[in-house]
Amino acid sequence: MAEKTTSSREKKKSFFDVNAPITSSKISLYALSPSELNGRIVTLDMTRNLRGKNLEMKLRIQAEGDKLNAEPISIEIMGSYIRRMMRKGSDYVEDSFVTSCKDGQVVAKPFLITRNKVSRSVRNQLRVTAKEYLSGHFTTRTAKELFSEIISNKIQKELSLKLKKIYPLALCEIRIFSLIEQKK
Repeated sequence: MAEKTTSSREKKKSFFDVNAPITSSKISLYALSPSELNGRIVTLDMTRNLRGKNLEMKLRIQAEGDKLNAEPISIEIMGSYIRRMMRKGSDYVEDSFVTSCKDGQVVAKPFLITRNKVSRSVRNQLRVTAKEYLSGHFTTRTAKELFSEIISNKIQKELSLKLKKIYPLALCEIRIFSLIEQKK
């Protein structure tokens, strides 16, 4: 007699709680088993937690037995927030660079908006100083520490105070921060 096999339609799906220590939000995912969620990437909208800053965080889920943990892999500020912050009569400065942190390689894209129109040399000086400061800061921290500092706005505040000496800024943000590769 042939064996009776159960298809995936007959199995019961349920919700599994995911522990994300870097965020205060609760994550529940719908699947057949926790092992099915291993390696899945989840996108969280952090706008409500950050009082209107349109931030989107991507987390990779790792299954360790019955526990599910979410590790951040990237943070991105949405374009709508950037457009809302831009004003007539101001300039913006953006940069993109790859640098290393204690446990891997990261991509950082700072975004600065000046209060008024400025010359190209001032914009270049802001870009170079921001890159030097961020590269030096990242090498002394792990990726998890950097993600939490960016979410809590700590790095941006320190960078803004440093760049204020060159030219006062209306906005100082890290538009995109993502982990390229992680050392084990």
